[in-house]
Amino acid sequence: MIDLEFFGYIAGVLGVVAWAPQFRKVWVDKRYEGVSIPTLLLVVITLSMWVIYGISLSASAIIWSNIAAITIISSIIIGVIRLQREESVSD
Repeated sequence: MIDLEFFGYIAGVLGVVAWAPQFRKVWVDKRYEGVSIPTLLLVVITLSMWVIYGISLSASAIIWSNIAAITIISSIIIGVIRLQREESVSD
């Protein structure tokens, strides 16, 4: 029998992989057009609430997958801010 927690981990991995194109756009291509900081911040807040919920349930798949997603999204936010600062300095 398959442990349902396994599905949580798979969903978590897919959720992180889904952010890879944005990560690549910002950190590799050095572009941020179309990336919305307010939206990303709202997603980070939402995922943080999922972490709290996961902790309350002792559901490690919920906890770790959301922490991983928060990490990659936060790195996208940092990358966008860095690019915006570099752009404003060069103007």
